[in-house]
Amino acid sequence: MNGGQDLGGQMGFGPVRPEPNEPIFHGDWEKRVLALNVAAGAMGQWSIDESRHARESIPPADYLSFSYYQIWLAGLQNLLLQHGFVTRDELTEGKPSAPPRPPKRVLKGEDVPAVLRRGFPYERQAQAPAKFSIGDSVRTTVIHPQHHTRLPRYARGKLGVIERVSGCHVFPDTGAQGQPETAQWLYTVVFTGPELWGRDADPTTRVSIEAWESYLEPA
Repeated sequence: MNGGQDLGGQMGFGPVRPEPNEPIFHGDWEKRVLALNVAAGAMGQWSIDESRHARESIPPADYLSFSYYQIWLAGLQNLLLQHGFVTRDELTEGKPSAPPRPPKRVLKGEDVPAVLRRGFPYERQAQAPAKFSIGDSVRTTVIHPQHHTRLPRYARGKLGVIERVSGCHVFPDTGAQGQPETAQWLYTVVFTGPELWGRDADPTTRVSIEAWESYLEPA
């Protein structure tokens, strides 16, 4: 999805200014937003890629003006609305108007550390051999999907080289749409600066991205 989140290579936004000694949270409300996202994600009603798409679907003017955790909160509200856990009026009023919809699962507080340590593995058994090998030249496809994709806009239609074959992993583009899980081979592809940014780019620059097999064509 070409949205406010896809800023790679865009001009006019000014320099990135890291905050010295930046704290993990800038306020207690940010802790609560993170906790709400962990608890809601553990219900098993949507995938991590659906949650990414919910954040990307925030109108660009809002997305670019929101802080990090404001984006997470707005994305979670969208998911809860889409899956029927809240109504628009309930979000506005801050209180339930009917008995809540029961989730598939409930994450208990004492289980959170173990769940976070375990993580969520997304590697799957491959159903076919990988099409590409280390050292192969490839070109990324040119796509403009309405849904989530992990192929950034600045790297579409570009010539690169496979530098790593990372196994078979859940394909995010279909997962973000709530479709049945599919998996594809995943590669690390390296590009030169001039290939991505044009002749004025630093010729010594190298940029690597993770790309699923359907993003790639033989060059």
